[in-house]
Amino acid sequence: MPSNAHSLLPFNTFGLAQSANNIVTLHHREQLAELAEHAGPRLMVGEGSNLLFTAPFEGQVVVNRLKGIHVSDAGDAWRLTVQGGENWHQLVCYCLEHHMPGLENLALIPGTVGAAPIQNIGAYGVELSRFCEQVESYHWHSGETHLWSAQDCAFGYRDSVFKHAAKGQLIVSVTLLLPKVWQPVLGYGPLVQLGEQATAQQIFEQVCATRRAKLPNPAELGNAGSFFKNPKVIPAQAEALKLAWPELPVYPAENGLVKLAAGWLIDKAGLKGTAVGGAAVHEQQALVLVNRGGASSEDILRLAALVRDRVAQQFGVQLEPEVRMIGPHGETHLDEALSWLN
Repeated sequence: MPSNAHSLLPFNTFGLAQSANNIVTLHHREQLAELAEHAGPRLMVGEGSNLLFTAPFEGQVVVNRLKGIHVSDAGDAWRLTVQGGENWHQLVCYCLEHHMPGLENLALIPGTVGAAPIQNIGAYGVELSRFCEQVESYHWHSGETHLWSAQDCAFGYRDSVFKHAAKGQLIVSVTLLLPKVWQPVLGYGPLVQLGEQATAQQIFEQVCATRRAKLPNPAELGNAGSFFKNPKVIPAQAEALKLAWPELPVYPAENGLVKLAAGWLIDKAGLKGTAVGGAAVHEQQALVLVNRGGASSEDILRLAALVRDRVAQQFGVQLEPEVRMIGPHGETHLDEALSWLN
């Protein structure tokens, strides 16, 4: 690591020893105007739970630690304005403790509130977009804050305007509406067995138990959660695949498409435990790539390419990474990052 570089090890759950030219922790909004003077590449980081640093970052990393939760009565719902540096899982716990259910299906998703709209985080049949009323972002070049309605956010499957037109803006706060008349969402995985009388607390506990059983703790085994998105295909392709593999999980998706389980495809391709250097496909959950100790960015990139290519060969389905890949100057993608290695 160059003598003037700063370690990114505390800011990525993959546990990669990458670096940045400069790292600043944002505790107060008053810091924004001062930080806006930076002219080079800039990256906003929450807890680094969905990032893969593919190379040293040649710019400034801003770590969002803005804190605060404000609750107001919106009539038939509770309105929560939450600062971007709050921990997401702790927010879910706070809501349950204060009798404001709704987010329990999203328990134990790692990261900060500010990162949640970027990915439109989701799990067990619920996405952030279900509850998001408004997102407040800071535009570094204009020095102004902007309010995005839920419609403005253009939420999609692990997607939003903050990956496109508003990429690079800092998410300062997120406003959620939690309806007072609570409706459980029980259609996915282990939640089905809970039955229609399940409480929000029971759903929360089941989600936490399931995630802990399937997903490795980044503090013990470096990872960024689900590495690949669940692919969406046309119904005819899914039907053809089910003829060969009747047990293939298939879920409805938007725009007439159906969603396949990426983890199942990787598992059936015989890739659990497959390793490249210090990186490996997790033994319990094939959707997760892990740092078994001493893995480099190159190890993880080459393993990701191996998994993608093997699944494409066996099933004719193209996997796309869910993890955000960061190159020397900002966002990149798997093929571009691989090209730098070759």
